[in-house]
This record gives sequence, C-alpha cells and structure tokens, in this order.
Amino acid sequence: MQNIQSYHEVFVKHLDAFVSSKQPETLYNPINYILQLGGKRLRPILTLMTAEIFECDYKKALDAALSIEVFHNFSLVHDDIMDDAPLRRGQETVHEKWDINTGILSGDAMLIMAYQLFENYEPHVFQELAKLFSKTAIEVCEGQQYDVDFETRDDVTITEYLKMIEYKTAVLVGAAMKMGAIVAEASHECQDSIYDFGRNLGIAFQLQDDYLDAFGNPETFGKQVGGDIIENKKTYLYLKALEFSNGEDQLQLEHLYSVNPSDPSEKIATIKQLFVSSGSAEATKNEIENYTKKAFSVLDTIKISEENKDKLRAFGNDLMNRNV
Repeated sequence: MQNIQSYHEVFVKHLDAFVSSKQPETLYNPINYILQLGGKRLRPILTLMTAEIFECDYKKALDAALSIEVFHNFSLVHDDIMDDAPLRRGQETVHEKWDINTGILSGDAMLIMAYQLFENYEPHVFQELAKLFSKTAIEVCEGQQYDVDFETRDDVTITEYLKMIEYKTAVLVGAAMKMGAIVAEASHECQDSIYDFGRNLGIAFQLQDDYLDAFGNPETFGKQVGGDIIENKKTYLYLKALEFSNGEDQLQLEHLYSVNPSDPSEKIATIKQLFVSSGSAEATKNEIENYTKKAFSVLDTIKISEENKDKLRAFGNDLMNRNV
C-alpha cells in the first residue's frame, strides 16, 4: 500500500489534468478555481487507498476518486452561498469572486461532471458507482437541510445532531471508501463493511472538527478558532454542555448563543470555560474515541490482510490525533 503523500501526489496530478480551459470561461473558470484551491483531499485519498487494500491497482480508482472530490467541492460552492461565507481555504469563495448566479450554475455543472466520470468504467461498475453516488448525494442534501433547520431550533437533540453530521459529512467518507471497493470488485459484504468503517470514522472526524473549532491551535487549525461559537452553531459540545449544566449555567449558555457581540473574544472564552467545567469537552473526546472504536471493530469482519487492517487503524488514529 502507498503512503498518504503518494496517493495525494498522484491524485493531484490527475486532478490537474482534468482541469482545463473550456468555453464559456464564465462557467468553467469558477469550477477550476474551487478545484485547485487545495484542501486535504481526504475523500479521494480514501478511495485510492481502499481500491489498493482490496488488491486492485489504485490508479483504476482515480476517476471515482475525482468524482468524489468534484462532488465535495460542488457542495462547498453551494454551502458557501447559503452561509454567505466570504472565504474558503483562505481565499475568496466562488460567489464572492464572481457572483451568486455563477456559483449556482457552476456548482450545478460540477454535480453533472461528477456523474460523467463514472462513464469511464465498465457498465456493471458504472451502475454500482452511480447507485451509491445518488444515495449519498441525496443524504448530503438532507444533512445540509437538517443543519439549516437547526439554526432556528432550540430543541435539537444529541440524536438529531449525530444524524445530521452522519448525513452531511460521514456518508461521503463511507461512500469514498466503498467506491474504491466497487472499482476493485470486492464482495458486496466487504463493500458494505468498508462503508461502515468510513461512515463511523467520518462521524468521529466531524466530532473532532467540532472539538478543534473550540480547542484547536490557532496556528495549525486552518480556520478561526471559535468560529462555531461566533456563529452560534449548536454542536455536540454545546448540546452536551446544556445537558450537563445546572440551571444558571444553562441560562448563561443559551443567552450567549443568542447574541453576536462585535468583539466575540469574551464570549468565546466564557463558552469554552463552560464546555470544560460542565464536562462537555471531555464527553466530546470520549464520543470521538467511541466512534473511532466502532470503525475499528468493523475491520474484524473485512477479508483483507492483517497488514492492511493495521494500516487502516493507523490512518484512523492519525486522523483522530490531528490538530488541523
């Protein structure tokens, strides 16, 4: 199995070859822009890794990996419009650099382009990839809608929040891995198991992202620490803090999540203190570990070498111990 850097380099080379000057430029330039903004490329790397784990030349999975990355970036373009976000990966978002109509149309084209990439596979592989992709794409939309709905609700439960991050984030991680297994023509049992591995790891990944948003190192996190607090997002940390806090602390937390001070530094500091004192911060770390263990337990059922299982565990541990 290759190392992560090798997968990354080969994938970026494939992506660069995919990006080309087309007409009309006003449609395709924004697409090329968002695809070349960088990022961890986590999902396509997982597709390539999974294909090789199931004894397939990982380069056969490059178009499936690219499809996942194009879809992921399509969703970011539209999410940024919905959130009125000015920046993505430190650069102007598509709708800010061009305009909202361009963002909508270029995003639509990216979704179609993601499907087109499956045409490079044999019909039976194409059918399996497209079926999984359609299911995943609609779930991501459902997750995004739950996220939007939660902004105006004060009664969001832990169960609902976990379902939201599963659909918005984790199913795409699971699908990225299952696509690698489909290209490798692994058994359906193995395809489903590697999907569950990725889905559970994806939930852990998002919970870790929530935690790092509050407690990450500003120099390495890559985003503004406390961004979720500033936006009053009801994350796992917030919901657990409400659950664990006494009446006075609950009221303070709810009040702080209803205001938007011009200087949010004091708000961020107070809420982080409540996250720690209530036990919410520790509970979140425990839940990250819980979902990571769920992912690892799935590996016992997959028919791959122990060496490859160890590599997947190592990858999962690295992902959960990240500070970015």
